[in-house]
Parts: sequence; structure tokens; C-alpha cells
Amino acid sequence: MKECTGAVVLAAGLGSRMRRDDSSAPLDAAQAAAAGRGLKGMIPDSRGRPFLDHVLSALADGGISDVCLVIGRDHDPIRDHYTLQAPRRVKLAFAVQESPRGTADALLAAESWIGSNDFLVLNSDNLYPVAAIRALVNLGEPGLVAFEREALVRESNIDASRIGAYAIVELRPDDTLAGIVEKPAGYAGATPPAGTGPQLVEWISMNLWRFDARILDACRAVTPSVRGELELPLAVALAVSRGVRLRAVRMAAGVLDLSNRGDIAGIARRLGDSDIQP
Repeated sequence: MKECTGAVVLAAGLGSRMRRDDSSAPLDAAQAAAAGRGLKGMIPDSRGRPFLDHVLSALADGGISDVCLVIGRDHDPIRDHYTLQAPRRVKLAFAVQESPRGTADALLAAESWIGSNDFLVLNSDNLYPVAAIRALVNLGEPGLVAFEREALVRESNIDASRIGAYAIVELRPDDTLAGIVEKPAGYAGATPPAGTGPQLVEWISMNLWRFDARILDACRAVTPSVRGELELPLAVALAVSRGVRLRAVRMAAGVLDLSNRGDIAGIARRLGDSDIQP
């Protein structure tokens, strides 16, 4: 079984939705400052700890010992914070995505850090269950966690109307990935898109992956999406079409999603009582 002890955390996004003003969102000064810069990972919980501390602690709990944070050129506050307050349980490195060209391009920024190792990839603005991280660490091969749609709505801060913002996955009977649809047109969350079967809409990718170095070739070859970005789900689809096998771990669990200012207060309260050790 091939070892996997490293993770790439994608933290280079512009945070456009988080930057938008929302007078109905009750934020303290520190939360408002981080949100205004689009630095979702630095938004503090009710005890002042950045969201990324929770992400790093979960990774350590799941068996990860080395983490590469991919940040943008203007994300010095993230580097500065973790230079002054280095995590104790994971060894932290940084890679810089020079321009915001999408998540596939962001992953390529960490290529020299990745080397020939298997590694996890995850978002900096999602907090995943430790069990999901551990499942991929112990999987022994490339794969993903496929989250059950109803459990996401039930156990996360994600209501049914937001499910359409996430990729849906089609799984073969042997639990390998057959296809992935990023932000499918017309998918509103509560009603499946016309012409799709129940298995296609039941399982959701929340961008928690285990890869080997073959994904990097797909990231280099992928073409821009309709949004003009080089997106990781499209690179995954390309890799699968080239014969790369990704095994899914099906999981009925929630994921905390820090997408906009309306998410902050609830997540900050929810995480305030957490005992974490990044």
C-alpha cells in the first residue's frame, strides 16, 4: 500500500463572493477585515482562531504530516501568520499561484513540492470530517470522497439550493469514478437535471481528492472552462478519460463551507468550542 502523508491546500482564490458586502451578516472587526480581502482561510472563529487552523488540525488528525499551502501573490497575511505561529503537528510549506487562473493551475504551483508522491488535495474554505481525510490517507491509491447529497444538506451549513454549486459524480459499480459534472446547467439542488439517473445526482464532490503525479499532466493539458478558468474537476475528467482510475469512498457526512459572509457567524460559533491542535 502506497503511503500518503502530504496534502496540498488550495488557498489562492480571489474570494470574490466573500468580498461582497452583506449588511445582514453580523461580523466582528477581524472577520470583516479578512472577508474584505477575500482571505477565507484567515477568517477567525469565535475564539479568534483562523479557519485554516481547523483545516490543518483535521489534516493532522487524519494522518497528514506535511502540508503545502497554495496562496496568491497578495496573500502575505497567510504566510505571515503561519511564519509567526507555525503549526505544531504538520510541517508547512508554501507555493504561490502567480495569477488566479483556476484550481488546476493552482495545483501546478505545488508541483515541485509534490514530486513523485501521492498526496491529498482540498479546499482551504471547507472543513472536512477527519474520517474522510483518514479514509483517503489509508486508501492506497488515487481516489476521492463522494459525499451523499442528502447528508450534506442535513449535516452541513449547505442548503439544497446551494448543492448546484458543487460537482456531481457518477460512480461505477466498483466505486471507481466514471464521470464528473462541474456546476451542471439547470441543477437547482432540489430537482435533478433532466435526463440524469439517481446515482449521478446522489453523490457530490466537495473537492477532497487523493492523487498521484499523473494528475499534473492532466492539469497542464486541460482547457479553460466556460468561466475561463483551468478547473481541477475538468482535469480530473481528462485524467479519467486517459485511463487514470480514481476510487471513491462513499460517505454520508457534512462539510462546513465558508463561501460568503452569511456563512461566517454560524461557522464561527460552531467551531468556537472545538478543541484543535494545528
